[in-house]
This record gives sequence, C-alpha cells and structure tokens, in this order.
Amino acid sequence: MQIGKLGVWCGTDAMSADQAAAFSQRLENWGYAALWIPEAIGREPFAHAAWLLANTTKLVIATGIANIYARDARAAASGQQTLAEQSGGRFLLGLGVSHSPLVEGMRGHTYAAPVATMRAYLEAMQAGHYGAVKAADSPATIIAALGPKMLALAGSHADGAHPYLVTPEHTLQAREIMGKEALLCVEQKVLLETNPDKAREVAKKVLGFYLALPNYRNNLLRLGFSAAEIDEQQPRLIDALVAWGDRAAIEARIDAHFSAGANHVCIQAIDPAGSPMPDEKLLAQLAPGMG
Repeated sequence: MQIGKLGVWCGTDAMSADQAAAFSQRLENWGYAALWIPEAIGREPFAHAAWLLANTTKLVIATGIANIYARDARAAASGQQTLAEQSGGRFLLGLGVSHSPLVEGMRGHTYAAPVATMRAYLEAMQAGHYGAVKAADSPATIIAALGPKMLALAGSHADGAHPYLVTPEHTLQAREIMGKEALLCVEQKVLLETNPDKAREVAKKVLGFYLALPNYRNNLLRLGFSAAEIDEQQPRLIDALVAWGDRAAIEARIDAHFSAGANHVCIQAIDPAGSPMPDEKLLAQLAPGMG
C-alpha cells in the first residue's frame, strides 16, 4: 500500500455519523493521507470505516487498532477484503491484542500470550479462503507493536507496525528491528499550547487512561522511564509523549519520527479546552495541503 506521510488519529465517537463524515471530508480536502479510527467501547470500526470510505474519495481509512478479540481471523480477513475492494484499496487494517483489563474485564475473554496469539491470528487470516471478488491489490495488514518481539512479528508476518504512545527513540528502535521494507505508521499526540503548566495539565487528563494499561506501561519502562515518572506523570514523561507548544515545536517532533525511520505519522490533535473533539484549528495549520 502507498500511504502518504501525514495522517490523523481520531476517535470520532463524540461526533454523529454525519459529523464524522464531514470531518473526514475536511481532512481529505486539507491533504491528509489517512484517518485512523480506534476500537474501544464505541463504534464498530469495520462498519464505521465503510461509512467514512463511502463519504470520501482519496482518504485512506485505517483501524488503529481493531481488537483481535472482537472477531475471529476469518471475519477480520473478510471485512478487510470487502472494504478494500469497495473502496478501491483505501482501507488499511491495523490489528492489536489490546490489553488484559479491556479483553478480560470488558469483553469476558481470556487474554493469552500476546505475540503467539497475534502470530496465530495472522496465519489464520492468510490461510482462509475468501469467495467474493477481491481488491485489485492485496490489502495491507499492520499490527500494534511496542516490544521487540511484536515488532519482529510485524516485520515477518505483517506489512508493518502501528506503534501508539511512543517517542522518536522508540521509532528508531522499531525501524531497526523491522527492517527497512516494513511500514512504520506512528501515532503522535499534539497540543497547541505554549504555556508549560497548562499544556501538561491538559496532557495529564489524556494520558491517564493509557498509563494505567500494562502494555503501555511496560513499553515506557523499556524506554527508560521510571515507575515514579509514569505513576506521577512527571514532566519528562509528559513532554516525551505529547508534542506541545507552537506549530514549529510540534512540527519538529513530527519530523523527529520521520528522521528516526517512520513512513507515516498520524497525529492526534488534543483540544486545549479539554473536550473529546479534535483541535481542528491545529489540524488545519499542520495540514499538508494548507501551507
């Protein structure tokens, strides 16, 4: 899959279906390459992707990520082929193992060994037969990967990785592990706020949910952050995970991911006022087609 350099990561559950369609159209008109949508406790991502694809003409719609515990491998492969064929190849499937509390506590499944479970899932997707008309080109699959074993799997069994809540240092490590051919699509939180105290206060409210999840916590420990820095959301951690400041400071962080080996960076524009809606003022400023 050919995907442009800059995309947008956004949970659109606070928008109506019509608002989400209009938002995706604005992103397309602004020149963004892709819109990444998550799967948590809101919209079903394959159904929502179909709606967004039907309301755009060039924008790639990517799942960041679709939870492998939400559907079996055959269902995921069929959905991927269906959306890719219907959209002319504009659907990018991102898969992930999620986190034990969300899988066991919320879905009632047993959370198994992440790497082995993902490997078996990918192999089952590849082995299954699809009986309908296929997309002209084989659709791409990438996986949420943080640790070295999952990153290696992204390079060997998938088309690449979608690391979330990471730093440019992690991007460099990911590229070294996966090799130069794999797609590396990195999420980066951005916040247009130049006051350090205000920026960090807003960032804390966004980061709190993620820092309580074991896979993110373990990855941050591997990156050299201390347990205290994570538990207390100390400034060094916040500043590493959220690119805040003026436009130049934010663009510098995005460029750091590209310099470290990312093919694509999807930015999550945090509203300085603290609402769940994306900061479209910032998205317009950073848009490839707007400056």
